Amino acid sequence: MSAAKASQVAQKILVVDDDEDILELLEYNLEKEGYEVKTAPDGKNGLKIARQFRPDLILLDIMMPRQDGIETARMIRDDSDLRDTYVMFLTARSEEYSEIAAFEIGADDYITKPIKPRALMSRINALFRREAQKSDPGEEIEIAGLSIDRKNYTVTQNGKSVILPKKEFELLFFLAQSPNKVFSREELLQKIWGADIYVLERTVDVHIRKLREKIGEGFIKTLKGVGYMFTDQAE
Repeated sequence: MSAAKASQVAQKILVVDDDEDILELLEYNLEKEGYEVKTAPDGKNGLKIARQFRPDLILLDIMMPRQDGIETARMIRDDSDLRDTYVMFLTARSEEYSEIAAFEIGADDYITKPIKPRALMSRINALFRREAQKSDPGEEIEIAGLSIDRKNYTVTQNGKSVILPKKEFELLFFLAQSPNKVFSREELLQKIWGADIYVLERTVDVHIRKLREKIGEGFIKTLKGVGYMFTDQAE
């Protein structure tokens, strides 16, 4: 049973692609799964619809006219109303640098074309199931002037708000839950992105670098050849 069918309220998905056949194919299959669906032919229209529709997930092509998927995703992550929306790239581009660029701006998944509808539905359902199975979101962590509130997805440092995309927040919260414990890149990939999503290990390094830029170098330590550790004695 899909995540949408298991819920009384249908989750909303926006599909943004300049290929009309793909839009029709995905709209049909997603609605069949019980999702509420809207489509857009390019990034500019997609962003406009997203701000009105407030989707739970955006399926986003990379190569599109008017505004490509990377720029669109960047604008989504900069929008306070859309920052926590899942973004899944659907693209014909399979180069490693394209995948790294996608995850660097906060993508939740990256799937290369041609699209296999059943496999795609499985990935989408798994994404929503992981969200539903998360532990009590009411937890809050306070360490050395850093406050992480999972219920509201907010971070403050010495009273000042720190804006984090969803994956950066989840990575920080996970590490901070177990201070002074070392996690390998593979462990972090499985915990934050899920075992059913293929993500390059370098993606973890990119997210750690971005976290350090925002909260300082002292909280997250690198153990060469091992992994990363959150310290409760930030320098």
